Amino acid sequence: MEGIERRRRVCVTGAGGFAASWLVKLLLSKGFVVHGTVRDPSDEKCAHLKKLENATENLELFKADLLDYGSIASSVAGCDGVFHVASPVPSSKVSNPEVEVLEPAVTGTKNVLKASLEAKVKRVIVVSSGTAVYMRPDWPSGHVLDESCWSDEQYCKTIGSWYRLSKTVAEKEAIDFGSKNTLDVITVCPTVIFGPMLQPTVNASSLVLIDLLKGASESVDNTTRNTVDVRDLAEALLLVYQKKEASGRYIASSDCINTRDLINLLKCLFPNYSYPKHIVEAKEGNVLSSKKLQLLGWKYMPLEETLRDSVNYYRKAHLLD
Repeated sequence: MEGIERRRRVCVTGAGGFAASWLVKLLLSKGFVVHGTVRDPSDEKCAHLKKLENATENLELFKADLLDYGSIASSVAGCDGVFHVASPVPSSKVSNPEVEVLEPAVTGTKNVLKASLEAKVKRVIVVSSGTAVYMRPDWPSGHVLDESCWSDEQYCKTIGSWYRLSKTVAEKEAIDFGSKNTLDVITVCPTVIFGPMLQPTVNASSLVLIDLLKGASESVDNTTRNTVDVRDLAEALLLVYQKKEASGRYIASSDCINTRDLINLLKCLFPNYSYPKHIVEAKEGNVLSSKKLQLLGWKYMPLEETLRDSVNYYRKAHLLD
C-alpha cells in the first residue's frame, strides 16, 4: 500500500499561481495526493486551493522558498513526482536583474532538482516557457520553431529581457542536471497562457486580454502571439508525467494569432467593449509547433472557447468594470 500511495503523491511548486492552480485542481481530481509549495499557507491568496474538490483530504500546503533548500526538500520528501511550476516574474522596476530575476530562477530550479534527486523522485516536470525557444534575431519571420530551437542568451541580455533569459538558462540547467545525475527530467515550454483564473490576483497573461477588452491603450502593435489554454497546459503536464515514453523537451502551444485577429475575434464574441482604436503593424513573429506533444496524445480546445471562458470569468469577477 505504501508503494501505491507514493506513486500517487506529487509536489507542485508555486501552487497558488495561474497555471499551477489548474494543475493542482486536475491532479486532485485524478486522485493524487498533492504537496503544494506556497510562500505562506495562511495567506488569503491560497484560499482558492483549499476550496478545490478533494483538497481537504489530499492537498497539503508547504511554506517554502525556492532559495531555501531545506524548505524545498521538506516539500518534496515522500513524493514520486515533482512539477516545478514556480518562477519569479519580475515587476517592471528591477534594479538588479541578475540578482532579482536570473539567480532565483536558476538557483530555485537547481534546489528543486537536488531535492528531487535526494528524495528518489521518479520524474520531474519543469515548466519552462516558449520564450526559451523563440528569442533570437536570426529566425526568419513566420518560421516554424520546434524543440530543437533555443533562445539566444546574449541577445536576451542585450535587449534587457531578463525573464526570457532566466527561463532559457534555467531550462538548460535542468536538462543538464538530469543527464548528469540520471534524474528523469522533462521540460515543457508553454506559450502565452490564456483561460479562466482560479487564483484571486490577476496574472500577466490574463492582463493582456483584460487590457484589450478595456482599450487600456489607444494603440497596440500587431504582434504575433502563440497561445495555449491554461486547462490544456495542465493536461499536457500530467500527460508528460504519466506517459512512460515521454522524454526531453515539449512545446505546449495551440494557436498562433496576431493582435488584429485576436481583437476581431474578441469583438465577434463580445462586441460591447472598448478595444484599442489603432493597430500598428509589426514584424511577423514565429509559429511554435507542438507536434511532438500532440504525437504523445495531447489535444486542445479551440481558441474561441478559451476566450469565451476567460472573458466570462473576468465579467463575473468584475475585472472589466
